[in-house]
Amino acid sequence: MHTSTVTVAVVDPESAREVSISDHELKITWFSGTGKGGQHRNKHQNSCRVVHILTGFSETRQSREKDANLRDAVGALKKRVAAALEAQDHDVRSALRREQIGSGMRGDKTVTIRFQDDTAKHHVTGKSISASRYMRGEMDELWS
Repeated sequence: MHTSTVTVAVVDPESAREVSISDHELKITWFSGTGKGGQHRNKHQNSCRVVHILTGFSETRQSREKDANLRDAVGALKKRVAAALEAQDHDVRSALRREQIGSGMRGDKTVTIRFQDDTAKHHVTGKSISASRYMRGEMDELWS
């Protein structure tokens, strides 16, 4: 890469997305716990499995408290769905960035600025203006 080559990408800033999961998106199954615990564990259906129907993610919780199991499983499921959505957003932003930057080689250049000659040339349109005007942001003539 030439030392004076610069690539610029314009992408939206990352923002935290709040995940809201409605009850109709969840499949909740109650069952008896497994393992040691005696009669209480075998007779009571306190353990739960929560499946997010849209993504197929599932979480299981087993303890003595039925409400705590459901709350913990839904909370963990929300975190997994949020992480998956964040990864998806990151992939989209990365692809957009790669598309804008290109290879970064000199053949990808769209504008050449020569301060020695005080010229800025746009290679797509073939038009030129002074480099000082270009640096001040007066570049509308290059595209019109």
